[in-house]
Amino acid sequence: MLNYMFLVDPRPDQIRQITTLYRMAGWWTDEDDDPDLVTRIIVGSHCFMIVSKGDEIIAMGRAISDKASDAYIQDVMVNNAYQGQGIGSRIIRELIARLHKDGLNWIGLIAERGSHGFYERLGFKVMTDSEPMLMKS
Repeated sequence: MLNYMFLVDPRPDQIRQITTLYRMAGWWTDEDDDPDLVTRIIVGSHCFMIVSKGDEIIAMGRAISDKASDAYIQDVMVNNAYQGQGIGSRIIRELIARLHKDGLNWIGLIAERGSHGFYERLGFKVMTDSEPMLMKS
């Protein structure tokens, strides 16, 4: 049985597993390991969801927001061994429900190349006349 829950105060074992998911997604390397950073990411997010099977965290996703008008979904990742089972879709639906409950109705995200179909099936649309941009120091 899978357990979907919003994480607020992560334990050290949860931080390690979340770091592993970031690595599995290709977003982090071993040099990025910083338990304090993971804790700040979780605590600083509007909401951070994990999906666990027993003691193993197999998926995650989060939303960031100004808590007034806008929110963005990001860092949605499902362990490869569990993909194709609707877990990612449920994470998105749970995040959206939480954001709507909190009065946030403008919800954006930047889909990774090749994943926009997944998000379109969940109600997201490509923003015409928009271009994702990044400044990285």
